[in-house]
Amino acid sequence: MTLVEHLQELRKRIVISLVVLAIGAVIGFIWYEQAPLGLRPLGEILRGPYCELPAERRASFSADGECRLLATSPFEMLTLRLKVGTLAGTVLASPVWLYQIWAFIVPGLHKNEKKYTFIFVTTAVILFVGGAVLAYYILSVGLEFLMSMGEEFQTAALTGERYYYYLLAMLLIFGVSFEIPLLVVMLNIIGILEYRVIRNKRRIIFVVILIFAAVVTPGQEVFSMIVLGVALEVLIESAFQFCRINDKRRNRNRPDWLDVDDESASALDDDTTGIGLPTPVEAAQPVSSSHLAPRTHGAPPTAPSAAPNSAPSTPPNAGFFDDVL
Repeated sequence: MTLVEHLQELRKRIVISLVVLAIGAVIGFIWYEQAPLGLRPLGEILRGPYCELPAERRASFSADGECRLLATSPFEMLTLRLKVGTLAGTVLASPVWLYQIWAFIVPGLHKNEKKYTFIFVTTAVILFVGGAVLAYYILSVGLEFLMSMGEEFQTAALTGERYYYYLLAMLLIFGVSFEIPLLVVMLNIIGILEYRVIRNKRRIIFVVILIFAAVVTPGQEVFSMIVLGVALEVLIESAFQFCRINDKRRNRNRPDWLDVDDESASALDDDTTGIGLPTPVEAAQPVSSSHLAPRTHGAPPTAPSAAPNSAPSTPPNAGFFDDVL
């Protein structure tokens, strides 16, 4: 395939992905308020953790007491619906645009590379979705903790923009953080990270994980930080065990001399049985005249060979440098 054909193929894949993303955004915009196929509206699903809070923990501005978020500007509801619908459309269309990326790069991969790439992408998607789902179900606990601080003197009234920003930040941070163990496994597979390097550093790594969870968690509330830290420690320990098994399998077929230092001496042979008696060498046999090649008819006679110790003949008037020239 030529360079022009590659560019045409890339343009085709990009156009298909953009069209599918636009269709998904329209579906997400409609789904935000209306429920197709008997599903709950997307806005109701997203505000679920907020509405699970006790009624005394959140302000209510509706006449019927229904749980609703607050809008403080004329265009806030429209822009929020556009943002949420676009994000939902991206998720709904992800099988199509991920397939377009896969179909573009797969012709240049070998058979084993295709297998590893498919496993890597599938595992990454599963981990991201698992992290996002975990964040969604613990969100109400974190919100209740944050909104109960100083409830004797104030009532929390969250706007839709602030709430959805907090919700999407939690989903994204948990989903991306769950990809860290997959990165550890990938570095071990390609030979950069070995289990012996990280075997005795678990305490340091776990402390770093807790610090990371405390920094990236929105709101820095304790419950979400602990859940994220514990989940990452379990996943990273699973990745370490994979590294241990993979290194053990890899070293099983590795010769011992590859691990010897270049400056170290070889081990002495402790075998006391000896090397055995020397075997005599056979005496040389003279070459008989019958083995010489016969003279062909019409060939000129060969000149007699000079004696081994005879000096080359020199003309009487030869100079000193004549032998050189």
